[in-house]
Amino acid sequence: MAAIWKGALSFGLIHIPVQLHSAVRAKEGISFRMLHRKDNTPIKYQRVCPRDQQEVPWSEIVKGFEVSKGEFVVLHKEDFEKAAVATSKRVDVLDFVKADEVDARFFETPYYLVPQAGGEKPYALFREALARTGTLGIGKLTLRQKQHLVAVQASGDALVLHLMRFANELVDLDELTFPAAGKDSVRPQELAMAEQLVANLSEPFDPAKYTDEYTRNLREIIRAKSKGKTVEVEEIEEAEETGVIDLMARLQESLAKAEQLKRGGSRRDPRPKAGGATKRRSSRQGTKRSASKRTRRTRAA
Repeated sequence: MAAIWKGALSFGLIHIPVQLHSAVRAKEGISFRMLHRKDNTPIKYQRVCPRDQQEVPWSEIVKGFEVSKGEFVVLHKEDFEKAAVATSKRVDVLDFVKADEVDARFFETPYYLVPQAGGEKPYALFREALARTGTLGIGKLTLRQKQHLVAVQASGDALVLHLMRFANELVDLDELTFPAAGKDSVRPQELAMAEQLVANLSEPFDPAKYTDEYTRNLREIIRAKSKGKTVEVEEIEEAEETGVIDLMARLQESLAKAEQLKRGGSRRDPRPKAGGATKRRSSRQGTKRSASKRTRRTRAA
């Protein structure tokens, strides 16, 4: 895997030569083309100048910042390089903080820091120090002509660098209204039952058990249609809220269901079936469902 960036992890007088590699794969999904409905011809997108209605090649496109209506300051490659020159080849660790003190909203994208030749020993030393102290290294990195706040964290044998959001990128909690925090905001009986429900449903985190069912369903529909088969999927009825919530009753029913699942209950597989309908129910309590059922039928063209 090719490195995204090469430089040094720097704190104090210590410099560790490292490479930056992506820690995540592209989200599994399905890529669609935009087609002309009439004949299924793929649609092309063009960069057209509205003044002369001519297509503009990439070689003639520059970046501009609009300082006032219709007036731009044009920036070139050297301008961006000048702005990033101070930290373009270093991850500068400025502070160390306890990992549990950093709000999860600040984290954005993870990358692996991999030691370059000669950097293995200081890399391992830095990793172990972070792991044993439960701390993150907070610093800055210039990547792709943009400065980022970053956190360096020990994860197994690796150092993981998280691109972070700056404080001014988060929406202030005061801009929205939330229920008051603390035990006094709920009844003790409700809180005890909610805690019991959480305890009953708690288990070790296994990321492999969570899958993208929507993409899986789409793939099965595409596969069936490509073979000229009929695909039937029963629509999920939207639940209608009653407006009044009996919280204790909901908690008691939720606890009963959680205990049933622990005794070996299972959820139904929601995948659509080619040539037959798959029934999917909404199990939201205290809601009403329409008596009539609607079925969406899609046939291959």
